[in-house]
Amino acid sequence: MRKIARPYIIDIEASGFGPHSYPIEVGVVLDPGRKYCSLITPAPDWTHWDDTAEAVHRVSREVLIAHGRPPVQVALQLNELLGDRTVYSDGWVVDRPWLIQLFSRAGINQRFSISPLEMILSEPQMAIWHEVKDGVIRDLALTRHRASFDALIIQETYFRTCECALAA
Repeated sequence: MRKIARPYIIDIEASGFGPHSYPIEVGVVLDPGRKYCSLITPAPDWTHWDDTAEAVHRVSREVLIAHGRPPVQVALQLNELLGDRTVYSDGWVVDRPWLIQLFSRAGINQRFSISPLEMILSEPQMAIWHEVKDGVIRDLALTRHRASFDALIIQETYFRTCECALAA
């Protein structure tokens, strides 16, 4: 059987769901067993806060201030980790602007690119995606809604849908 390559997956959590939100956490899953996750300290002018988003992520602004890393540090770490690779997102339409905001705030050029996950999914994979993802969520039994966990769920769902499509 052909070996299935696992794409690098990125997920970003934010302070809210609207246009004034900003990135609060980034998670990347690379090869099996390799991942990166960091909380992001809000910049002074990043003030929008949505209590609904906090309830989903279970990360308060106080936790970000106490345990987050400055945007410049997170941007540098992402560039070092990803180089000139392409990473994929299942929420590209929001994750990409949040990455742009992070790198802009850091004053650093983003070296890697981000692409919609749909660019590498086949129609057979898309047809079974939600059912397989539900199974992955049950199997992994991850209880927190965090960026690296979400990225892991997406990557594992991609892998399993590939296996199913190849077996069909």
